[in-house]
Amino acid sequence: QGEGVAETGVVALAKRQNKERLAAYVRRTTGVSIDPSSMFDVQIKRIHEYKRQLLNVLHAIALYAEFRDGMGNDRIPRVKLFGGKAASAYVAAKQILHLANDVSRTINADPAVGDRLKMLFLPNYNVSLAERMIPAADLSEQISTAGMEASGTGNMKFALNGALTIGTLDGANVEIREHVGEDNIVIFGLTAPEVAAIHNGSQPFDPAAAIAADPRLDMAVRMIADGVFSPEEPDRYRQLVDDLKHHDRFLVTADFAAYCAAQDTVERRYRQWSAWLRSTVLNTARTGWFSSDRTVRDYAEEIWGAMPPAEPEARAAE
Repeated sequence: QGEGVAETGVVALAKRQNKERLAAYVRRTTGVSIDPSSMFDVQIKRIHEYKRQLLNVLHAIALYAEFRDGMGNDRIPRVKLFGGKAASAYVAAKQILHLANDVSRTINADPAVGDRLKMLFLPNYNVSLAERMIPAADLSEQISTAGMEASGTGNMKFALNGALTIGTLDGANVEIREHVGEDNIVIFGLTAPEVAAIHNGSQPFDPAAAIAADPRLDMAVRMIADGVFSPEEPDRYRQLVDDLKHHDRFLVTADFAAYCAAQDTVERRYRQWSAWLRSTVLNTARTGWFSSDRTVRDYAEEIWGAMPPAEPEARAAE
């Protein structure tokens, strides 16, 4: 990838410099070293079940299991980075956050994995940290359960900074796909009508059966349930696992296989460095539609019925 940076010019160099800047910050604040040559896979969200940080964590566990068992050597090196805050009384969100940190600690300490996979939940997320994370991201995680994300603006910031989006067809992802093009975004999973059909009972869904039918998902869930990531307290995530098996309102288990397939697509694209770079440039170039100027103008014309005042020269002519 170092050669790719030299060959593809200033855009790739800018991304590399932003990744090095974030890596230095991570090393300074957490003591963990991450390789800027790895793909930086970033999810910055308020911690909430419908935003499905848990889906991302399960994918990390599945990757970890591959490396631990001597497989996955052909995978590209990846750094999964999380940021966000949970409401103080939101127990499930706190459990997901706790699990993400436990999984990170286990992965980062395992010599069988090395630099092929790192995972970190960066503390004290705020605007200053966003200014480091967003420009450094290669992949933007926008994976909320379809139909539950009102809009979202983080995905726009990532696209503007040259990160490709992996996401459900939900919120502003719909408009991002329209503007950047289907070849420059990776969409997966259930649609909003399909989610509604499951929730209203017209489409039966059994999360326990979905887990049992997918070896990667089954192993990831069993590793959590067996205390692999919390050996000092093996039952720490019993409630989380029970909810996933018997309720799964946010359809993490329903979308897991499609999410993993989409992540494999991301890896194939990332290996084609020139094509990947072209997609990042197109993401930046085509997200101008989301500018505040255009937004305010559309609101003024279509909702408020307000017209801007005439320019001084026009008033004088009148």
